[in-house]
Amino acid sequence: MNNRTLQSFLSLACLAALLLASGPARGQAKPKSVIVEEIIARVNNGIITLSDYQKADNQLREEIQHECQGCTADKMETMYRDRQKDLLRDLIDQQLLVQRAKDQGVSVETDVIKQLDEVRKSNNLQSLDDLEKAVQGEGMSWEDYKAQIRNRLLTQEVIAKEMRGRIIIGDDEIKKFYEEHPKEFYLNRLKKGEEFSEMAKRYSEGSTAKDGGGLGTFERGQLSKQLEDATFSLNKGGLTDVIQTKTGYEILKVVDRFQAGLQPLDKVRREIENEIYMKKMQPTLREYLAQLREESYVTVKPGFTDSAAMAGASIIQEVSPTPDAPQKSGKRKLPKPKTGG
Repeated sequence: MNNRTLQSFLSLACLAALLLASGPARGQAKPKSVIVEEIIARVNNGIITLSDYQKADNQLREEIQHECQGCTADKMETMYRDRQKDLLRDLIDQQLLVQRAKDQGVSVETDVIKQLDEVRKSNNLQSLDDLEKAVQGEGMSWEDYKAQIRNRLLTQEVIAKEMRGRIIIGDDEIKKFYEEHPKEFYLNRLKKGEEFSEMAKRYSEGSTAKDGGGLGTFERGQLSKQLEDATFSLNKGGLTDVIQTKTGYEILKVVDRFQAGLQPLDKVRREIENEIYMKKMQPTLREYLAQLREESYVTVKPGFTDSAAMAGASIIQEVSPTPDAPQKSGKRKLPKPKTGG
């Protein structure tokens, strides 16, 4: 290729580039700019979009409504604001934990199928296809639904693995907790019977009906003689006959029987370990997540708050495109392509 041919080729290339840059030809409609997804945070190679954030926000409101049934609007709004401030932090935390799980080669696909099947059974559906249709009927993508379950299981796996080696509970600590909380380990725990509690909710006119009719635990001498005689002779799970009292007719069920006194340490050791573990888990998990952040690249768009942001953390900068800057002197220029004579 001679120099003249090369120049003609470059001129045609420049013309084509100019036409592409200048937009559609005369008479053609100008394409509209469409923003597919707004990215509000980047976590290494992963992203969190505005729609991800909005979905999590909606789920948070639904959770609060479920947890606080009967609460005033003001109380639910207070609960929402208190937890919403950590919403983006929690989404970033999940990304970090899911990415760590994948780095460690953790797979939960079998558990995902099991979880889906449990949901299917609890909703009396015949097949996973029926569950898929039900999920889509609620306006959710089937793949998004499975991804939520998968990410939750991956997160749980990493937390269990990492916390197991970081939270050490010694015998002295268990004994100290036992001695400092004697009232928590008296044999006076109430275990509700499902059928009885459901019937109480439906038919009882008593003040405890909404709670399944549970009255609590009683020692001898705390009930009227009429009720004590009817109940203390029954075994666990026993029902009284219909008892006529001053306030109406009652049927009582003995949910459990306990021997009075303090349970021995050996019987409550596992329970104490769980109590101590849960108290230590949150601060230990936050330390671990801070470590993951130090090892990761996390950026957040201005206007959104990451309540666990590290000092000096980057933010996603929005800049307008600018023309290529001229090359500064002193930098090595790329050699021109050689051409044949």
